[in-house]
Amino acid sequence: MVTDKPGYEHLIQFLTEHLALFETASSADGKTIGELLEESIAEQIITLCTQHTSLEMNHRSMIIREVDGIMYDFQEVLSSVLEKNATTQQAELINEISLLIKNLFDTAIADLLD
Repeated sequence: MVTDKPGYEHLIQFLTEHLALFETASSADGKTIGELLEESIAEQIITLCTQHTSLEMNHRSMIIREVDGIMYDFQEVLSSVLEKNATTQQAELINEISLLIKNLFDTAIADLLD
């Protein structure tokens, strides 16, 4: 649905280009990078499914499978920092990436429902 599209490859490249941001010291408090990643992507997928009420159950299942794969990929890329508390800049980047993931799915759903 999205992980086999060029947009997803660009998203992974975008994350890799910003890996230096994750080399900075972690915040003293707050959520970990792993927690923020999971929560932010989950929020966007919930919003996605809420906005696209015409999605059938098999489409929603397909989305969940894709999100599992995306989470796996992102956890692999960020494995060394997942347990560190996120800085404000890291949280902003994670939020931006989550929005981009939602946009990929919005585009895929539009193509699917046409």
